[in-house]
Amino acid sequence: MIFLSHLQRQFEYEFWANGEEVRLLSGLPEPPVAAVRLLGHVFGAQILWLDRLQNRPPRIAVWPDLSPAELPARLQETEAGWRSYLAALSESDLASRCHYTNSKGEPWENSVLDILSHVLLHSAYHRGQIALELRRSGNTPPYTDYIHAVRQGLLA
Repeated sequence: MIFLSHLQRQFEYEFWANGEEVRLLSGLPEPPVAAVRLLGHVFGAQILWLDRLQNRPPRIAVWPDLSPAELPARLQETEAGWRSYLAALSESDLASRCHYTNSKGEPWENSVLDILSHVLLHSAYHRGQIALELRRSGNTPPYTDYIHAVRQGLLA
């Protein structure tokens, strides 16, 4: 149960960090298009992986064309979906296999644990790219380091 609790805490960080990005991008008069596109991709990929894990057809493109105004709703949708999924997950579920077809039409299978790890790492990678795009446009990216969130008591 300890490892599952750790994963759930990592997703709490994920929700918080993505929320920080949404707040900043939604509040800018002219957010960088590339940053909005990257955050849209984070949400698209999260929904796609959630659909795969639940054996459902994909509901959204992996690179959706979202406007800054659509980001808060997409954040709420992804967070609610993942919270529900994670609440029903057991430690033994982490070793189960998920069979899916990737965007190239290739069949694959991975453990649930590997997919959850990928979702978290994929988002962190793209948040780094978003920070770069924000700096390029003269904006200061939000401070989304994990340890900052822990130190400030920002995680549930």
